[in-house]
Amino acid sequence: MSTLPADTPLRELVRIAKIRWRVEHDYRELKDGLGLDHFEGRSYLGWHRHVTLASLAQAFCTLLRLDPKVPASA
Repeated sequence: MSTLPADTPLRELVRIAKIRWRVEHDYRELKDGLGLDHFEGRSYLGWHRHVTLASLAQAFCTLLRLDPKVPASA
């Protein structure tokens, strides 16, 4: 079941279905590996800074993962 047009190619449907896995994987990495869930402050400004830095770290890790010139970790 989908709200996409009936003529959507199967390849596109599969790609969209896999996006959910990628989002869940990235969120788990952001939360567990980069400390998104470690904030214990009380101010909105502190929370905003924490989330911003964690998001930037996630973006940096994603760029490193996608760069073919970076050697793979052992």
